[in-house]
Amino acid sequence: MAHVLVTGAAGFIGSHLVERLLADGHRVVGLDAARSKRHPAPPHGNLAAVARHPQFRQVTADLLEADLRRLLEGVECVFHLAGRPGVRDSWGSAFGDYVRNNVLATQRLAEAAVAGARPRIVFASTSSVYGTAPVPFRPDGPTRPVSPYGVTKLAAEALLGAYAANFDLPVVILRYFTVYGPRQRPDMAFAKWFAAANRGLPVTLYGDDSRRDFTYVGDAVEATVRAAAAPPGHTYNVASGLSVDVGLALGLIGEVCGRAPAIVRAPRPAGDPAATWGDIAATVADLGYQPSVTLEQGLRSQWRWLLGEADED
Repeated sequence: MAHVLVTGAAGFIGSHLVERLLADGHRVVGLDAARSKRHPAPPHGNLAAVARHPQFRQVTADLLEADLRRLLEGVECVFHLAGRPGVRDSWGSAFGDYVRNNVLATQRLAEAAVAGARPRIVFASTSSVYGTAPVPFRPDGPTRPVSPYGVTKLAAEALLGAYAANFDLPVVILRYFTVYGPRQRPDMAFAKWFAAANRGLPVTLYGDDSRRDFTYVGDAVEATVRAAAAPPGHTYNVASGLSVDVGLALGLIGEVCGRAPAIVRAPRPAGDPAATWGDIAATVADLGYQPSVTLEQGLRSQWRWLLGEADED
C-alpha cells in the first residue's frame, strides 16, 4: 500500500485513476479545483463512487493556492493530471490560463516536492507536444508543437526535467494520445459526436483525411499505474499504437448508436495536426503495457455509459 496524490482527480482520466488506485489498495488524496469562470474544473460528481472510501481524501483547492507541502507529507508518488486541456481554446486571451494551469502550477508542485521528500512525479503530458513531427511519434524524437496548449505542456515537461537534473526529483513523463471512454469531457470529439448522433444532428469533420491514435481510458490508466514503478527520467507514449481515419471512427459511432450522423466538412483548425500516431515500443518494453480494448469495444463502453448503463470496463 502506498500513499499517493492525484491532481486533477475529478477529471475524466483522473477519476478513473483514483478508482483504480483505491482498488489496488493505495491511500489516495484527490486534489481538484472548484468550478469557477477562471477554473472550468470538471464536476466532482465523477468521484461520487469513491467519496466515502476509507482510503480516500478529497481536497478542493487550486494548485497555485493549496498548501502543497502539507499535502505532500508522506506521499510517495504524485500523479499530476491537473491542467487546462484543449488545443482550440488555447489561442488568444485564454493563453494566460493555460500558462497558469499547465506551467506555473507544475512549477509550484515541483518546488514543493523538492522542498520535501522528493516523491516520484508521474506527469500527464500530451501528444500535442509532437505537432508536425514525423509519424509515428517517438518519445526520443522531435517535438514540434503547433498550438499554445502543446507549447505549455512541453514547457511543463522541460520544467520537471530541470528539477530532476538539479534536485534529483524522480519524474516520469506520459504523453497521452486522444483518450476516450466513459466520462469523456463533453468538449471532446467522441462525446460531441455521440450527442449529435443521438439527437439526429450533423457532425463536423475537420480536414479531408485526419487520422488519430485513440486510447481507451482503461488502457491509459493501466499505463499510468505502471509508470509509478518505472525508472525515472523516461518519457512514454500512452497510445494504442494505431492511427485510425477519423471518418472510420465516426462510422463506428454510427454503428454503435444505430444512427449514422450527417457529415459537414470544414477546414482543419489552427493547431490541429493532420495525424497522430504513437510509437509505443518503449511503453511495451519498459512498462509491460499492452492496449487491450479495441476502438469498437471502447466506443460501445462509452455509449453504454452515456445511456446510463454504467459499463466502464
